[in-house]
Amino acid sequence: MASIRIPALRNLLSRPVLPARHVQRRWAQVHDVRFVATHQSSQVLDKYKEKLARKAKEEGHDSVSSLKEAYKEKIQQVRNADAAPQTPLKPSSSPSSEPAGLEKKTSTPSAKKNSSPPGIKPLSSYLDLEKTAALPPDIIGKLWRARHVTNPNSICASIPIETYNRMVKVARQHPQFILPLPRELETPQDPKESAESSSETPTEKAMGAEMHFLQWGFHPPASASDSKVPSPVSTHNTHTSTVIFTSLAEYKLHAGFAPPHTVITHHLDFADDKGIVLMNGTVVTDRGMTVDDAQLLVLWLQKFYDWEAEGAGSQGGRKGEMLRMFTSGDTEGFKVQELIDEVQRVKTGLMLTLCDVIMDKRVKVGVGSIKPQATHAKWAV
Repeated sequence: MASIRIPALRNLLSRPVLPARHVQRRWAQVHDVRFVATHQSSQVLDKYKEKLARKAKEEGHDSVSSLKEAYKEKIQQVRNADAAPQTPLKPSSSPSSEPAGLEKKTSTPSAKKNSSPPGIKPLSSYLDLEKTAALPPDIIGKLWRARHVTNPNSICASIPIETYNRMVKVARQHPQFILPLPRELETPQDPKESAESSSETPTEKAMGAEMHFLQWGFHPPASASDSKVPSPVSTHNTHTSTVIFTSLAEYKLHAGFAPPHTVITHHLDFADDKGIVLMNGTVVTDRGMTVDDAQLLVLWLQKFYDWEAEGAGSQGGRKGEMLRMFTSGDTEGFKVQELIDEVQRVKTGLMLTLCDVIMDKRVKVGVGSIKPQATHAKWAV
């Protein structure tokens, strides 16, 4: 008996002891599908029981069951539509790196050519170019001024192409500058003098200057593509230029985001055929500027950027020196007071020229000397 048991024990001891299996617990529960469907359906009916009863009463049914029977076909159609399998989206043959929902915009050269710069109206929006091209330059200038006479906030001018080219040549080198506007300042008087003269707050007027910042901009021609004006192979109409004016205080505060108070645009559609550039501008209301102020700034602009017309040579004399110092940021050499003095000299020269013109006209018509108030004649662009 012992001989039989010993081999059996040996076999049992020689077998490897297997580790206990990990017991997994499953929390899934099995429900009867019919029970779930009927249970959820009854919950929905209980939730909307009052609304269904009111709907059945409005449509003349005596019960909710009668209402369901009336809408039986429609309910079945909705169920069939929900049960229908969705057609999967066809994958694209070529992968795209563009995000979903964004379309890649493509533009042709012709589309770019026909599009006007944003915010710049082409000359065709003001004049019929095909009809205007048949007129002489002086008539076009008069028509251009008549086109803007009804707008109290507009300024306009007809500029010879030679004058414009000289200004643009300087503007491309010095696109930014500052110009002064004369302003009357009220300063307190001497208390002793004010006590004798009036009992109100004593003030006396003195002349000051308000500085304004200007910037040139050069854009593609606004209406060169659809223009009816014939142009040779070599054309002046290669761009549309703008000049924006804003107060220097606004520019220091907001820099490139400073709102302009005046914007002028130069149109070169008739530069080749008629030799003129049509300029128009708009003065923004509620910015403390008048049309007379804007006209004065435009006049200073021409005097500082068209220095060759005054015989100042290629360097521009004192005006050219001020432009170069401002562009290079020479804060030691550029003096605001010297700029004001230069503008005052320009103004004096203009007044003397105006006096000579008036005197010449009076002599031709047989009138004697000029009256003193004639020297204060108003001039504008």
